[in-house]
Amino acid sequence: MTALAVAAKAEPLDVAAIRADFPILGEKMDGKDLVFLDSAASAQKPRQVLDAMRHVYETSYANVHRGAYRLSALATDAFEGARETVRAFVNAERAEEIIFTRNATEAINLVAATHGRAFLKEGDEVLLTHMEHHSNIVPWQLLRDATGIVIKVAPIDDQGNLVMADFNALVTERTRLIAVTHVSNALGTIVPVHEICQMARERGIVTLIDGSQGVPHLPVDVQDIGCDFYAFTGHKVYGPTGIGVLYGRAERLDAMPPYQGGGEMIRTVTFETSTYAALPHKFEAGTPNIVGAIGLGAALDYVSAIGRERIAANEADLLAYGMDRLAQVPGLRLIGTAQRKLAVMSFVVDGVHPHDVGTVLDSEGIAIRAGHHCAQPVMDRLGLTATARASLGIYSTRDDIDALVDGLGKVREVFG
Repeated sequence: MTALAVAAKAEPLDVAAIRADFPILGEKMDGKDLVFLDSAASAQKPRQVLDAMRHVYETSYANVHRGAYRLSALATDAFEGARETVRAFVNAERAEEIIFTRNATEAINLVAATHGRAFLKEGDEVLLTHMEHHSNIVPWQLLRDATGIVIKVAPIDDQGNLVMADFNALVTERTRLIAVTHVSNALGTIVPVHEICQMARERGIVTLIDGSQGVPHLPVDVQDIGCDFYAFTGHKVYGPTGIGVLYGRAERLDAMPPYQGGGEMIRTVTFETSTYAALPHKFEAGTPNIVGAIGLGAALDYVSAIGRERIAANEADLLAYGMDRLAQVPGLRLIGTAQRKLAVMSFVVDGVHPHDVGTVLDSEGIAIRAGHHCAQPVMDRLGLTATARASLGIYSTRDDIDALVDGLGKVREVFG
């Protein structure tokens, strides 16, 4: 049974109680209630995360791993406890397979700069999709320019579905790595990562999944998916900024050279040579984002306590309601109507630039995103320069969507 099928049978959420956990949702924007519909860019933070981070700073902050005193031991336990929380959340086999990074962008760059430079050579092929975020495009271009690898791009159709027949046809004996998004940030399309990773394993191809939009909305099991690497960022899953995660199979990580040099990632150092620490510390040079990692752990605990299947079910209901309501707005065209999608509603309004749509909505207290969403190839493929994007979170409601539709009426009043 798929995650979405399981979600459909889940008990409903008490969204009112959840909203009470997010202090910012009580704020007013120019006297109007805040309607926050930009969680795909960065989600808001519950009080439980804010309290956990404040508690560390106020009661048990110190540098980790190296201090021979109690505060350092307390901080280390909390930091490594957060790593274990992440491991359990994505069902990695070992905590050492969880590498803390600044964000998903750094996680992908880490793989491109280490695994890529060590194991890919001129003429080897990396396969992407047409719906990738820039963070899963530019690192491979940098690697191409340095090594001569070849980048191939699998197409999407006009609705935003990945064309799997064409994807499979692009896989050749030179394909060495497949890097795909789990969920498109611009379209909401759910990519069949299980199918892709199974095919890749059968052919000995390494896989990387950009899970930045997957982790906040779907149950994620990296062992079940069968990927070699899975990257996600904390701030989209109700955690703080400046903290992200790279999951990597231990055998892959062990074979890769370090990404950065400095303290913490070494075993021994002389002016002649250095040896490196065991996983995960080989990839965590310098003082880490200690409190950020602990905040991320608190965020994942918060999501787990509510239940990811219940979250997915609620968001699926909201998405269906929102897509239906937006489709009835005169002059509005939905962008991204894939058969399997979640949490993202992108659209354009006839005769009105998306930035102007966003500005008028902001005057009504409604926060959406307008632009290319760091996915310019998607815009080019669909013949657009930008879209307006409303995206859902754990705290989103039908009232939010109704307010969005009412705000779009204001857009039409302003622009005629």
